[in-house]
Amino acid sequence: MFVVANFLMGVAQVLNVALSLCLWLVVARAILSWVNPDPYNPIVRFLRRSTDPVLSWIRRKIPVVYGGIDFSPLLVILVIYFLKSFAVASLFDLATRLH
Repeated sequence: MFVVANFLMGVAQVLNVALSLCLWLVVARAILSWVNPDPYNPIVRFLRRSTDPVLSWIRRKIPVVYGGIDFSPLLVILVIYFLKSFAVASLFDLATRLH
């Protein structure tokens, strides 16, 4: 049973790191939206390519633009925090109980 527990612990850690990386990408994208960055900059292009699928999906499903302010990054950040506190914590607890 310890093999399953170690596997779940590893999955929880990888998921935690992946969600943290996504969180920082969305935060960087939101900060860049406050200025007028060079659209040909490789970092700006990477941030847009990596966050546009999620942000555009949220914008299509839920109208999150009020008064010219886009709240889709805030919604994505809240979902990431929910997943970290629910899914990752549940996997850690399950792995701990299986040990």
